[in-house]
Parts: sequence; C-alpha cells; structure tokens
Amino acid sequence: MAIAVLISGGVDSAVAVHRLVEQGCDLHLFYIRIGMKDGEGDCSADEDIEMCTLVARHYGLPFDVVSLQDEYWDNVMDYALRTVKAGLTPNPDMMCNRMIKFGCFEQRWGREFDLTATGHYATTDVIDGVKYLATAADPVKDQTDFLAQITGKQLNHLVFPIGDLPKDEVRRLAAQACLPNATRKDSQGICFLGQINYNDFIRSHLGERPGPIIDIATGRKLGEHRGYWFHTIGQRKGLGLSGGPWYVVRKNVDENVIYVSGGFGTERQYGRVLHLDGMHFISGNPWPDAEHPVRITFKNRHTPVFMQATFTRITDREWVIESDQDVQGIAPGQYAVVYDENKHLCYGSGMIVENIGV
Repeated sequence: MAIAVLISGGVDSAVAVHRLVEQGCDLHLFYIRIGMKDGEGDCSADEDIEMCTLVARHYGLPFDVVSLQDEYWDNVMDYALRTVKAGLTPNPDMMCNRMIKFGCFEQRWGREFDLTATGHYATTDVIDGVKYLATAADPVKDQTDFLAQITGKQLNHLVFPIGDLPKDEVRRLAAQACLPNATRKDSQGICFLGQINYNDFIRSHLGERPGPIIDIATGRKLGEHRGYWFHTIGQRKGLGLSGGPWYVVRKNVDENVIYVSGGFGTERQYGRVLHLDGMHFISGNPWPDAEHPVRITFKNRHTPVFMQATFTRITDREWVIESDQDVQGIAPGQYAVVYDENKHLCYGSGMIVENIGV
C-alpha cells in the first residue's frame, strides 16, 4: 500500500508515520508550506521542516516539502478576509482541509498514491458500503469538526492512523519509538499567522474603523471599538469595557455598531435555533426522503461537548437546527457540524446564517 503522509513536525503526524511503518506500508512523507506571502507569518516553517526531516531519517523514508502558498492565499486567506469584512466569523482550518490539504495537494501529489494519511484525530466507518467520517477515540482531541467540509471523494482516499488512540497513548508511543519530537509541544493558535497577533493581521489588511459599543438592553454607549471585524458573536474578552462581563451579541455592519449584553447569565448571549445555509453532507444525505424533523447531535464550535437537537430540512441547501439546550454565541459565518444521535458519525456541516425562509 503506497501512502502519502502529510506531516507537520508535530508528534501526532510522527506517530501516524510510526504506526504505518509498523504495518509495512510504503510511505512518502510530505510537508505542505502554506505560510503567508511576502514572508508574513511563516508558522515556524523552518523548525517544522527540520523536525520532519529528522522523522523521515529516523525511518529512512523519502520526504519532500511542497509549496501551496499561493493556493492557500487564494482559497483560504481571501475567504477569511472576505468573511470577516462581511461581519461574519470564518473557519480557515475547515477551508484549509478541504481546499489545500485534501484539495490542491491531492490533485498534484496525493493522487499518485493509494491513500493519503494525516495525524488528525478522526476515524472512519463503512456502513452499507459507504465510507463515513467518524469521531476519534479521544473526545477532547477529536477533529472531525475541522474535517466536516471535505467531500466523500476526498474521504475515500484518506486514512487517520491515530484516530483510535487517546493523546497520552500517542505521547507514549512517540517516546517508546524514540521519535525526535516525542516531547514537542502541540501547536497553538491559527497556523498561518505564525507569531503574528490575529488583530494585527486583520488590521494590516482591513485597517481600522472606529465605532460605538452599545448596551443592547439600554441603548447606552459603553465605549468604542476599532472596527466590527475585530469582534465576533459570543466574544467576551478584548472589549475594554468595565463593569462586565460583557458579551458581543449583535453586530450592525452597515452602521459599524457592536452591541453587547452584560452579566454571566445574560440570556441574550444564548439561542436555540441555528439556521444553516449550504448544508454539505460528506457521504451523502442520510435522510434524503425526510419529511419531518430528525434527531441529531451537533457542535457549533471546537469542543468535546455534543448537543442534542432536531434537524429540519427546508430545501436541499437550507436546514434548521433546534437545540434541546441553550447554545452560547451563535455566530453567523461559523459552521454547525452535524452528527448522528450516538455522537459517532460526522455527517457534514452547514454555515450558520442570520435567517432563512422557514
């Protein structure tokens, strides 16, 4: 079995290599350079590549660095900036997986191999001959929500060698195999930014546009923001307001106004209805003939917590999630990820929008 393995320099992808070597697979390792243009935010690429080189030498495997920087800008960064400017909350990690790792890479290099492997915490399951994306053994590390926009064709070419392991077991295997990155810390933050502050990055591309921060309950101006694109629904930190906590609960993009609500228990930060547009099913709609609401679990952010809900089809693209419990910070532009009731199969995701024609 000839497998292309996408490695990052971290311990997870290194242990994925280790497990595939133990299975006797024919491996070729690849590192995708996706840093920003003009040297802006290289995501510690040189250090990562050095670590990947050591892993390749450890097993005597071929290793190549491939560049998809232009493609990353055109498909991920442009999307992120357009989304933020529109007052929405983007998910660049989700777009990177679909468009870059399993899109551009597959088209140029991955298709030459039987499979492509990564260190993602996810698994797959085959039901009635159909391959489904499924959750990882470690609920805290599970990354199916970042994979919920990939296509069925992409999934059929993927394998996740560490998805059945808890994180501590991954660390143990790395130490046992004497991997050079066995104790390397996990990466944090948004990869493409490297050491650049997120707000500094947004400021460099969109500038500043001062506007008022308004208490939605009283209409009183509490302070001033530097541009609505620096803030997202559900945000608490970074507002610079006293007497809080304050949560961003609404944005008026046309008038450049941020509305907040005060108090930990403020009901205005919660909702139960999520309107989804562009609903994407990875392996096909499991309810093609559904005329009534179906039961699901879902997430609207990266968390180990699943929420129970009903799922109603409006059109093929438009669906509505009605949660059984309050949902904090429902942010248009983000994606709600849909799972089966058993929290096992990840069916896909749809973008949260303000409203659709119910």
